[in-house]
Amino acid sequence: MTFIHPTAIVEDGARLGNDVRIGPYCHIGSEAELGDGVELVSHAVVAGITSIGAGTRIFPFASIGHQPQDLKYKGERSRLIIGRNNVIREGVTMNPGTEGGGMLTRIGDGCLFMAGAHVAHDCQLGNNIIMANNATLAGHIELGDFAFVGGLAAIHQFCRIGPHAMIGGMSGVEQDVIPYGMVIGNRAHLTGLNLVGLKRRGFGRDEIAGLRAAYDLLFGKNGTFVQRLDDVAAKFTEIAPVQEVVSFIRNASKRGICQPLADGTAAA
Repeated sequence: MTFIHPTAIVEDGARLGNDVRIGPYCHIGSEAELGDGVELVSHAVVAGITSIGAGTRIFPFASIGHQPQDLKYKGERSRLIIGRNNVIREGVTMNPGTEGGGMLTRIGDGCLFMAGAHVAHDCQLGNNIIMANNATLAGHIELGDFAFVGGLAAIHQFCRIGPHAMIGGMSGVEQDVIPYGMVIGNRAHLTGLNLVGLKRRGFGRDEIAGLRAAYDLLFGKNGTFVQRLDDVAAKFTEIAPVQEVVSFIRNASKRGICQPLADGTAAA
């Protein structure tokens, strides 16, 4: 059965699924939609045209769906869509899209947003992502499945973070991060592959070995970067994760690709 605490405010028009639990002092806007089993622990706000998928839990003082922190926003009826079985901890903020970014911010399934994390307008997030405490995404960012963003890290607008990538804590990321890559620093640089994450998620020995060999070739010193990328694409045709990296780089955004420091390639 759905439970709404007497101190909570649920505006007329809000749509609630089965077994929703809305705790003390929460506020649900008139255009919000909460799926089955969604829980707002207390003091949380869901505003705007916001949809929250089944099984998601939202903790105190989270602000979900209020207007973007973008001076170009003029009140357009943009949306925020949050998937299923996410955990949104204390003080998290998530904003809907803008006219300049497709009118939609989307978050996948099974993600964890630790206390104080921020997802800005027009971001597109995949599944099983973790954003640690006070990690922040600027507008128009793409975050791939299983990406990890460390505490206090900040990612520049329009950057793409590939699947299974890891952003070290307190890093400032200004460029795209390849799938399976690991970056750290201010400003962030590539330090190798997210090997721990790869092993935890069941990638095989041949896939990991292929990724390591491709990394060494791609960020080596012989020839140009474009030539090395072509060599990697041709040499590792049977290693799907390597081809994913190649495709990611060839579709690079205007931000460019985050690379190792110029004084040497870090061990993968």
